[in-house]
Amino acid sequence: MKNDIKKYTYRIEWSEDDHCHVARCLEFPSLGAHGDTIQEALREIEYVVAESVKWMREQGETVPKPLGLKKFKGNLTLRIPPEKHRELAIRCAEERVSLNQFILSRLST
Repeated sequence: MKNDIKKYTYRIEWSEDDHCHVARCLEFPSLGAHGDTIQEALREIEYVVAESVKWMREQGETVPKPLGLKKFKGNLTLRIPPEKHRELAIRCAEERVSLNQFILSRLST
């Protein structure tokens, strides 16, 4: 289980308000920990995540899979108003690109 904890996605940033480093785990957005150093904050959030995973397993809850281990299909469903869809389709026709190519080019910038 300890190795699984290391596979989660952690972010640590400085909090001027709290005067310490605040650590979060992206797979567990409600959890947080802090420390005077980056290393201390990371150690603390890993402990909090490990305890949360242990509790979830005891309760029979589904434990989130680390983002780095997930397989993504590359499909994205996007709901937009019909007027915007029409506008984009016209623009893509004018630029002679597919709607998929157009959106991907905008996301890549």
